[in-house]
Amino acid sequence: MKAKATLKQIAKELGVSVSTVSKALNDSPEISEQTKVKIKEYAKLKNYKPNVIGLNLKNRKTKTIGVIIPNILNSFFAKVFSGIEKVADKKGYNVITCISNESLEKEIHTLEMLSNGTIDGFILSVSEEAQKLQDYNHFSEIINDGTPIVMFDRIADEVDCDKVVVDDFDSALNSTQHLINLGCKNIALISSVDNLSVGKLRADGYLKALKDNNIPVNEKIILRTDSEDDMKAKIDAIFDNKVDAIFALDENDSVAALRVSLKKGYRVPEDISIIGFADGILASRRLSPSLTTVSQHGIEIGEVAAKRLIKRLEESEEETSDYETIVIKTVLKERESTRKVK
Repeated sequence: MKAKATLKQIAKELGVSVSTVSKALNDSPEISEQTKVKIKEYAKLKNYKPNVIGLNLKNRKTKTIGVIIPNILNSFFAKVFSGIEKVADKKGYNVITCISNESLEKEIHTLEMLSNGTIDGFILSVSEEAQKLQDYNHFSEIINDGTPIVMFDRIADEVDCDKVVVDDFDSALNSTQHLINLGCKNIALISSVDNLSVGKLRADGYLKALKDNNIPVNEKIILRTDSEDDMKAKIDAIFDNKVDAIFALDENDSVAALRVSLKKGYRVPEDISIIGFADGILASRRLSPSLTTVSQHGIEIGEVAAKRLIKRLEESEEETSDYETIVIKTVLKERESTRKVK
């Protein structure tokens, strides 16, 4: 699908002002017939369509943001939503939240249902199925029709829009390096999110840390799966090998790593150190020992995403800014599951 041209782009190409383009397209008597014809023909050629919701913006704004999250069970998404709602409320916007349940079909249906004038823009994290199939056309179509999207966490590089992410690769590299600095040499990787963009980036960071320290990759202690069920079915096999640390790429992976380690008779952290990606109270307060985690700053991601969308919604077409990818730095929160090897 051809990208829809903006007034700004048409003006630049034809060497006239944005105001002239706007007036010509609206048949203003201030513009000559020759100029009108030239601008209208070029606009048609470039697939220009007026943003219906954007017309008479002050009167037709819904002041409502649509939020689509992949699942409701992940505490990270709950924190992101909390950040979105905090900023939206402060700025006078309402929030409609929908859950894709990791389904591409439901994601498409939700976008179509809400983009008919119900909401002004979307904040979303891409569904598992969309990432697996690499199918992102529905996002581009919504954007081309004039509804802005801000993606967070799970993003699609192929889609031109604003994005808010954490430094998944660097944080995984640094976490693995931390385990190496503690004296760990046989660091297992456990992932149930290998089909997601964030899972691949984190695994790449882990592998880069091993390479940087000349530690051979041992495939027997690397478990990369696409689901929690598959991960739990295969995790026991990791412990058939010598392991002195585990790096877990998701909160469920982190909890499973700790529980299976204790079940197998390992003392944590005396025999084995564990670091996991987690943002919930389960890892920090309800497990014993408490887990050392990579904190993803879910609330901050939500706040930044909401501010970015609202800024875009409130700027005029003449001052439309370029798309941004904003990277939020993670923090390694050391707790009881890691210690220096003696």
